Amino acid sequence: MKAVLKRFAKDESGATAIEYGLIAAGIAVVIIVVVGEVGGNLTTTFTEVKDGLASQ
Repeated sequence: MKAVLKRFAKDESGATAIEYGLIAAGIAVVIIVVVGEVGGNLTTTFTEVKDGLASQ
């Protein structure tokens, strides 16, 4: 039983999976922020184009 507990305490595969999950979550947050910014900029650009075409 002691050997099983020692082996379990030394096993770091679960910690590695958690670390990869945190990295993936961080990357997802960055992607969401960037896409939101680009979307806002595109909305502004298309609104300016629409207004420019409507005034002619």
